[in-house]
Amino acid sequence: MAFREVNSKMIEATVVPGRHLYSQRGAMLAYKGQVSFTPNIQGGQGGVMSMIGRRIANEATPLMTVEGNGTVLFGHGGHHIQVINLTGDTLYVEADRLLAFEGTLQQGTMFMGSQGGVMGLVRGQVTGQGLFTTTLTGHGAVAVMAHGGVFEVPITPQRPVHVDPQAYVAHHGDVRNKLSAALGWRDMVGRGSGEAFQLELSGSGAVYVQASEEKL
Repeated sequence: MAFREVNSKMIEATVVPGRHLYSQRGAMLAYKGQVSFTPNIQGGQGGVMSMIGRRIANEATPLMTVEGNGTVLFGHGGHHIQVINLTGDTLYVEADRLLAFEGTLQQGTMFMGSQGGVMGLVRGQVTGQGLFTTTLTGHGAVAVMAHGGVFEVPITPQRPVHVDPQAYVAHHGDVRNKLSAALGWRDMVGRGSGEAFQLELSGSGAVYVQASEEKL
């Protein structure tokens, strides 16, 4: 595995010749060895089309290509970091949540309207999350950022999971999402502003939830 968790807010990445990583620009804290950092304008392995998708949505997060032979410490803004290992499946994650990922993963974008139809569009407008979501597919490790730590919640066909959209970080598996409006306890105690929204995820997989409602 390319990433080792040093503590809850820092990871160490091992860089070896012939293999590379991608990281968010500004995330490098320190490094040892012969390591180079090159601005990446094509959005990782997703190439030009992946970049265009995020540009249209004004959601392109600048990346660096990390190559060489050594170790690198990554962290950003004091955010908590969660390492997720993919074994051939796809991770759906907001672009600004990505700290770093292995170059073995194929990066792309998914229009949220394709998961939940019109409600996918509503989710993007109401929650402040993007209409385009970044996808990472294949075998490799991904480091994502969150406020207050991350908890992985399993999703099964018998037990869909309801998540506050502001607490959503990422999900993987054969999962569908749907946004619903409901008057909840928050509105009763004054924390809500207007209608409360819930993101319902159903199918088979897992969702990663942060312990906060703050966006990065």
